[in-house]
Amino acid sequence: MFGIRTNSASQLHSTNIPWHHSRRLLFTVLVLTSTALGAWAMFRILHVNGITPLQGVILVLFVITFAWIVIAFWTAVIGFLIRLTRRDPLTLARQVPAQRPATPIAEHRTALVMPIFNEDPQRVVAGLGSTCRSLLGTREANGFEVFVLSDTTNAEIARREESAVAALQQRFKDRLAIHYRRRTNNKGRKAGNLAEFCRRWGQRYDFLVVLDADSLMSGKTLLALVGAMQANPRVGLIQTVPIPVRQDSVFGRFQQFAAALYSPMLAAGQSFWQVDAANFWGHNAILRTRAFMACCGLPELPGRPPLGGEILSHDFVEAALMRRAGWEVQLDTDLVDSFEEMPSNLLDFAKRDRRWTQGNMQHLRLLGGRGLHTMNRLHFLFGALAYMSSLLWGLMLAVSTLDAIGRALNRHRFFSDSYQLFPDWPIDPPGLIMPLLASTAVLLLLPKVMGILLALWQRPQAFGGRTRLLASALLEIVCAVLIAPIMMAFHSLFVVGVLSGHNVTWAPQVREGRAVPWTDAIRHTWAATLLGGIWALATYQLAPMFFWWLAPVWAGLLLAAPLVRLTSSLRLGDRLRRAGLLLVPTEVSPPEVLRNLSQPLPEDGTVCPVPPPPEMPGEMPIQSFTTFIRPSTLPYRDASVRK
Repeated sequence: MFGIRTNSASQLHSTNIPWHHSRRLLFTVLVLTSTALGAWAMFRILHVNGITPLQGVILVLFVITFAWIVIAFWTAVIGFLIRLTRRDPLTLARQVPAQRPATPIAEHRTALVMPIFNEDPQRVVAGLGSTCRSLLGTREANGFEVFVLSDTTNAEIARREESAVAALQQRFKDRLAIHYRRRTNNKGRKAGNLAEFCRRWGQRYDFLVVLDADSLMSGKTLLALVGAMQANPRVGLIQTVPIPVRQDSVFGRFQQFAAALYSPMLAAGQSFWQVDAANFWGHNAILRTRAFMACCGLPELPGRPPLGGEILSHDFVEAALMRRAGWEVQLDTDLVDSFEEMPSNLLDFAKRDRRWTQGNMQHLRLLGGRGLHTMNRLHFLFGALAYMSSLLWGLMLAVSTLDAIGRALNRHRFFSDSYQLFPDWPIDPPGLIMPLLASTAVLLLLPKVMGILLALWQRPQAFGGRTRLLASALLEIVCAVLIAPIMMAFHSLFVVGVLSGHNVTWAPQVREGRAVPWTDAIRHTWAATLLGGIWALATYQLAPMFFWWLAPVWAGLLLAAPLVRLTSSLRLGDRLRRAGLLLVPTEVSPPEVLRNLSQPLPEDGTVCPVPPPPEMPGEMPIQSFTTFIRPSTLPYRDASVRK
């Protein structure tokens, strides 16, 4: 809901959260009840003359995957109601259009930190320059300083990086302090980069705003985050909802469209039931520096990678450690102008997911960590299930295929025992198959329908008008259905790879649009295509009825290579834009931070960045998951903002 805020920029965080525990109880009851009904229906369907071991496996896999779908469904329903009634997901207060400028924030020292690793220097300084320009436009930039924290290992990129940052420093000279620091030891990757900054300079700053190399945030959003932290000393972290932007390929555009259409609603639902134990996504968020330093020093996990060693998905863990120490972690779903970029094609997208798969599966080892909040344990579990569910889904389909073929090949045995007096008459499954299939389809599609209805009701013009919105939504659903089996295959392969001991390599994310060559598309998808062909042929020959139910799966696998190639097309993406399809609000009415995205700065190899400011060393102790002594008093009782 663009242009809608509460009466005060900090009201969200300064008001006590009503029904704190009742919300989670309500959500738990809804999820467990719905899952139980689905499990009961599947049990009745399978239990004709007893459940075979194969059918028992199907039932277990179904319950897990069905529960995962139910969680997403009820999150969407709650988010839909909140957005429809224009209420804040935390306070449940009615939102009204802002009638006056936000109250100026108090004196503060805030560091905007951007960790980078072998990134394109021109893209880094272009985005960071636009954020800085927007911040300066608020006329309240005095309390901010900017740090580019380089972990770059490529000497040539590092040289260009220094030159580009030096040019950025010259552009904002005497208006905004911009610093550059490059590490030669990349221990801990991004988490280690931030920890090293905190140990050297953290004491200088009240707050840290963490940006990724592709992050964009407006000055108003930055000020609102600082104001919210000042208004509520209980809060240690506030996460915004970054929306993908600047996508040109078909894949990037339909993912960007889906995020713009559904993410605000889903985030509102998450904020409602996560309350003060939300998650951290690693960027586009503000942290209270002393809280982060006191309780977020990350240990290494025992054992060797991939499940041991350095924690890859550090953000989930940092949020859990902060909440364990008593700090609130909130998800602000109303702040707009928080953006990011994303991989432009399916292969680069899957490559990024490969790293996230390993990082999220490491979290399974932390489920029993001492002192962790229940919500954070759920974050760990759900993060792993986000990828493991693909493997479970694939296994369920494979086992169901074997069961369907077995039923088709075997005639019913009326007398299972030679001394049996009465036959075992075949009993048709109760009339629950179609209702269960229909219910599952509703659970999957209704969140999308609710997102579409919200946009049609509240902001159709932001997506190009009602007709274009509906056409774009239909196109997005078709693309999502076709690509789902390919992602299932990739994620399943990643999970199996992690479990079998294959460690992920660390590489910078590919953000620029590129068309995938046919050779690459075929090389990475031929196995999925072969699997789809064998699957389709086997079910068509041996279980024709199941063949048609399975059509969306084997069709997506068979078309994997053409889909990868086609959806990576920049030319087709441009044609869709010209036709008014998959338009998003940031294209229809671009915000200032996107309109003023800086042009590439001239590089001058003779200019070096200005040295960083004097250090104020501080401790960031390594935390333990096996021992934890809960503080006798909450850490914010004596909190005060340093003046």
